[in-house]
Amino acid sequence: MTDTLRPVEQALPDAAPAASGSPQKLKRSIGIVGGTLLTLSCVTPASTLFVVVPDLFSSLGTATALTIAIGSLLCIAVAFCYSELGTLIPSAGGEYAMVSTMAGRLAGWLVFVLSLLVVMIVPPVIAMGTADYLAPIVHLNPSMAGAGVMLLATLAGLLDLRANAWITGVFLVLEVIAAAVVAVLGFTHSRRGVGSLTSMQVAGSGGHTDTVTAMLVVSGLAIALFITQGFSTAVYLSEELENPRRNVARTVLATLAISTVIILVPVVAITMGASDLSTLTGGDISSMVTAWSNSAVGTFVSLCVALAIINAGIVMVIQNSRVLFASARDKAWPEPINQSLSRLGRFGSPWVATLLVGVPGALLCFVNLDTLYGVTGVSVTAMYLLVAVAALLARRGQHRHTPAWRMPLWPAMPVLLIAVLAYILSQQEMTYLVWTGGITAVATLYWAFYLRPRRETRWLVSIPEDVQA
Repeated sequence: MTDTLRPVEQALPDAAPAASGSPQKLKRSIGIVGGTLLTLSCVTPASTLFVVVPDLFSSLGTATALTIAIGSLLCIAVAFCYSELGTLIPSAGGEYAMVSTMAGRLAGWLVFVLSLLVVMIVPPVIAMGTADYLAPIVHLNPSMAGAGVMLLATLAGLLDLRANAWITGVFLVLEVIAAAVVAVLGFTHSRRGVGSLTSMQVAGSGGHTDTVTAMLVVSGLAIALFITQGFSTAVYLSEELENPRRNVARTVLATLAISTVIILVPVVAITMGASDLSTLTGGDISSMVTAWSNSAVGTFVSLCVALAIINAGIVMVIQNSRVLFASARDKAWPEPINQSLSRLGRFGSPWVATLLVGVPGALLCFVNLDTLYGVTGVSVTAMYLLVAVAALLARRGQHRHTPAWRMPLWPAMPVLLIAVLAYILSQQEMTYLVWTGGITAVATLYWAFYLRPRRETRWLVSIPEDVQA
């Protein structure tokens, strides 16, 4: 059965040490503007556009924009689920706190494992793109450059959250400018009409043109969902947002809308402006920008993207350390580990959790990139599916009358989302399903042999006392 949500002070008397003997809590230091800047930076639209989208161009060609548009529409339903659950259960634990409370402790544990996979893999995936965009100045090994970015992001993640909101805000402006430059150049050098967006063509081997099938689009939706996935950061930051009952939903929905525009508009422009189908399928956006303008503009855009990647690394480390911090506070591990992960540094950040996110992330930069993409896509889709299940259960019992933002078209919205996500999951490559399933199976064994027998003292999901109804 689902555990009753309880205050931090009552649930965890022996958590991380503090002056009063009660567990340390994150402080509310940011408003909706700072939260939106941090969340947008985690979506990192420009680095996603330049690092992740080219992979879609290579497999989907002219259908890339259509696939991202469909994925964005699905994300509206996902954002509704996050907004309702995030205001109902504003915890730094994010998805796992929401799902544990609504769908039971085992479901919450599995969501935690999936979210941990995502938060550990996504930063190095993005970071490894740094070398390509620093190439106009210096040539670096992608793995070494990615590892360097992860370590730099880790150091920044140890600072005060308010300071990081302004740092990432400045970087965010630069990456939006880069995306805007790409969009303007693509549209002004358009070689094909709007109809090309639904022409469903990709360059094949030997110079032939292949047709993009509906099944390829469905398979690509897992990566399309990953492209705008960062809007969930607002939920992870809910313990540090002022007035979370109101600001979590506003931040989630605003971030999804803004990031979709920043990503989708340049993708449309690139599709229409690429010199030929082979160039589009190649996905070398920097070369396209240089061809449309000159080397100086190409260098400027590349450097903006490099900064955007660093920006993304900082925000992702901030978000991901909060996940580990919350899991320790909620007693997911043996007590010595819980105490270490719950410790806050002089700037109010969970410093041990930050290091445990950043350093392994640097090591993951040396793992095959396709494997990282595949496992991330499967994990994000499965995680969204379980969040949708939790949203379907969010209005039963004591939660029916709890003050929270409520989504429109409930329960039809989560029911439809569950069906669509289950189908998308069934169309993913077996290799990535096996990898993700194997990790989930090991996590289930940990649950069965360690957490479940200690249900009175382990995996006690809680929310801060000051936001309870």
